[in-house]
Amino acid sequence: MDKTPIFGICLGHQILGFAFGGSTFKLKFGHRGANQPVKDLKSGKVAITAQNHGFAVDPESLPSNVEVTHINLNDGTVEGMRHKELPIFSVQYHPEAAPGPHDASYFFGQFADLIEGHR
Repeated sequence: MDKTPIFGICLGHQILGFAFGGSTFKLKFGHRGANQPVKDLKSGKVAITAQNHGFAVDPESLPSNVEVTHINLNDGTVEGMRHKELPIFSVQYHPEAAPGPHDASYFFGQFADLIEGHR
């Protein structure tokens, strides 16, 4: 299996959910705007994020080798996940959004590290 690093953002997050064998569901109220609180389950830090989507990955549909890494504090939905064996991770929101919050810019450093480790 190819171990090329992958970082999914927004729709890429949902596509990776499908690729992992999971499913999505329609949110009753979509996540819109630059004010969505997301918790990093590893660090406990909360970031205020920019989002624009109406679907979420169903955590119950994910296989055991995929870990939920971030959750939306408004409704508890999956905002981030990572594969436990492959260098693949994703977030549902927009860490690249500008101007605005730069709370999530560290993801690009993590992705660069995966690429360097893959060389």
